[in-house]
Amino acid sequence: MKERIRTALVIFCTSLATGVLAADSIIVVKDPRLDILTVKQVQANRRAAMLNSSGQYKGYRIQVISTSKRDDAFRIKSDLMTKFPDQKTYAVYQSPNFKVRIGNFLKKEDAEKFKAQLNKLFPQGVYIVEDGIEYTPKEDEELIP
Repeated sequence: MKERIRTALVIFCTSLATGVLAADSIIVVKDPRLDILTVKQVQANRRAAMLNSSGQYKGYRIQVISTSKRDDAFRIKSDLMTKFPDQKTYAVYQSPNFKVRIGNFLKKEDAEKFKAQLNKLFPQGVYIVEDGIEYTPKEDEELIP
């Protein structure tokens, strides 16, 4: 019985000593495609951070008028469309007012530059509002939320 315990103890110690003294190493080879996937995931996360709950990009528009008279709102909208054909114009009804907004600006600085132009034509209460905008990013464009 003592001999069996001694043999088991010697085998155990020998296996323990060889395991501790053995220099095992693990070599990990990373697939270079993982870097490409990481970059794409970062871009997707940045774009998702810029979307609101309705799926539009968070941005800015310039509100030109808020009135309860529908005819005034659509007159201002058509005036804006003729003077600024490169900018999209929107008429929004939020009871009891009609609001006319112009532009799709991703950055507030761009909206402020355009607001300066509008202040010359409409000196009464033109201001920048946060809104969901129509925007399609380019594939290689870097977005910063």
